[in-house]
Amino acid sequence: MTKLTLLRFIHPDSGAGARVGLLVDETVYDITVNFAWVSMWLRSSVNRVQEAIADLQKATEGKKNFPLSAFESAPAKGVPHLLAPVDTQEVWAAGVTYERSRAARQEESVDGGDVYARVYQAERPEIFFKALGWRVIGTRGEVGIRSDATWSVPEPELVVIYNPAMQPIGFTVGNDVSSRDIEGANPLYLPQAKVYTASCALGPGIVLNPVDEWPEATIRLNIQRDEKVAFEGDVATSRIKRKINELGSYLGRSNHFPDGVALLTGTGVVPPNDFTLAAGDVVTISIDGIGMLTNTVKVV
Repeated sequence: MTKLTLLRFIHPDSGAGARVGLLVDETVYDITVNFAWVSMWLRSSVNRVQEAIADLQKATEGKKNFPLSAFESAPAKGVPHLLAPVDTQEVWAAGVTYERSRAARQEESVDGGDVYARVYQAERPEIFFKALGWRVIGTRGEVGIRSDATWSVPEPELVVIYNPAMQPIGFTVGNDVSSRDIEGANPLYLPQAKVYTASCALGPGIVLNPVDEWPEATIRLNIQRDEKVAFEGDVATSRIKRKINELGSYLGRSNHFPDGVALLTGTGVVPPNDFTLAAGDVVTISIDGIGMLTNTVKVV
């Protein structure tokens, strides 16, 4: 089956503003005339996901196209580049879904972190708001670390995209940048540790794969500092404790997402306690079959 990836991009030869594209075999087709927003397509996919994917393929016929290699630059005015693959969607996140994440939260917590041990075993998962779509950073953009934090880390995560009916339609790569010292001081500081300018990156695109089981893949994290490896690690998606539909069910309870929603599904790769991100670090997260997300770090 042909791999299809829904993208958002900027290209000076394709009209002003953000464009929506479909990546097929290393070629990006501009389908903005059919679907000007990712949200438009997500709304159209309710209870007809496979048919909606076929609509995307049909929309590529006769459309202007570009090689994927044209979008290798960092975001800049007048330069072709990829954007985060969300627009009007909210981005939420699930926490403590890996055993390693539970242990890390307990290690950072000044009170021993019993709350994290309990939520790992609880029926209800931890789910929290992360970002509005327009605030999300795309690949090759700059992610932020808080100026008032002393311990900041990337959190490499598989991201599920749900349509308004909470039906999973595909996956992307995510970085849930976090301030571990702030969250560790008090769990009630979680919003400050997680939600701030440039704290969320997604990309490069949404790989369309409407399944209710985790794809068998390895999530890899590489952090470069001064062109040397500062940290690297990996984890298998099979280590995620929760199920796709379980997380979607809780996220959608008493909550409606008319334009669909993206959900970060937790991290199982945790740098050592003596590591913190610094301005200029380059963070690369790759997931087999999904893609690679690369960002440079800045202080915000």
